[in-house]
Amino acid sequence: MDLVTALTRARGTEPPGPDTPAGPRVPDWPGPGRALLPPPGPGPLDLDGLLRLSLAAADPTGRLRPTPSAGALHPVDATLLVGDGCSLPPGRYGYDPLRHRVHHLSPAPPGTAPGATVELTVTPRRTTSHYGHRAWPLLLLDTGHAVAALHLAALALASHPAALRLDGATDRPQASLHIPPPATGAAPPDPGTATASDLLSRRSAVPPLTGTPDPDDLYDLLALGRTAGNGHLNWCAAVGGPAPALLEAGPDGGLRRLATGDARPALAAWAAGQAWIARAGAVLLTYGCPSDADARRIRRDHLHAGYAVGRAQTAAVRRGLAARAVGSWQRADLGAALGGAPERNWIVHALALGTGSADRPEKGNS
Repeated sequence: MDLVTALTRARGTEPPGPDTPAGPRVPDWPGPGRALLPPPGPGPLDLDGLLRLSLAAADPTGRLRPTPSAGALHPVDATLLVGDGCSLPPGRYGYDPLRHRVHHLSPAPPGTAPGATVELTVTPRRTTSHYGHRAWPLLLLDTGHAVAALHLAALALASHPAALRLDGATDRPQASLHIPPPATGAAPPDPGTATASDLLSRRSAVPPLTGTPDPDDLYDLLALGRTAGNGHLNWCAAVGGPAPALLEAGPDGGLRRLATGDARPALAAWAAGQAWIARAGAVLLTYGCPSDADARRIRRDHLHAGYAVGRAQTAAVRRGLAARAVGSWQRADLGAALGGAPERNWIVHALALGTGSADRPEKGNS
């Protein structure tokens, strides 16, 4: 796949074709599935809990999972390279999120680090079946959301990911993260960290998402997104009300005006005509990834965008806000709309917010 050409086409106005079969919802891993069981006591890395809080499906249809996915199609597949100090014996395993089982694939290579490395790849057919040529950016964003879910699950279990690989250097795996065994006498999860209950109950809110969030919430979510995205992309928020504007997090700890006027109707048109966005309380936008970006940068920017929006969505819900990720964008050249050079600052991902209906989840994820 020529990713540069694919992204250019996805950003255009061409509509996707008719739906095609999505194929199997999980890989056909070889051999029998092995149940994941909680560790018998403190010490080993709890892979049962890690996967249950991040990637496991809550019902056999596969729709209800704790990580958002475009169209609830869930194209991301996970393999685990397990070393010492885990609730599974060392080895490489394929994960089945529908049955919450692992399949042993091979022994662990010599020198495998203690803990577990989760490697994420995608099965494009699951997403192209509905989104057609618009699928490739969505596949990368979904992978970033899966990394965020795993990262938050590790924190909820008082483990700390030692390394996230979101550099876009390879397309197989697209991304990975390593989680070491919990340190002896590790402290319980920080009260500010998402809990197991938060992660299991998280769902994308159903539109409409009305009511403008408090400025302090907007600032904190913008700052979180920028930090989680490792500075690779820009962040701002579109708000309406009596003083409609695009706002960004300023260096003084407050919001500053990037542009005046209500951008939400234009955002609704750019987001595949999703009219409800024009009435959202706020829309956080992450943008950049110029048209001349090479494949590695495209992967890097979209992976970081998915990861950062995933982190921001969970933080927003913990603040009592309604939140829904928005991943499909056409003609969304925000930089040019703000008077800058064209094709330098495209909208990559977004998070729509409101102050109501946070506890009214939909049946699938967005």
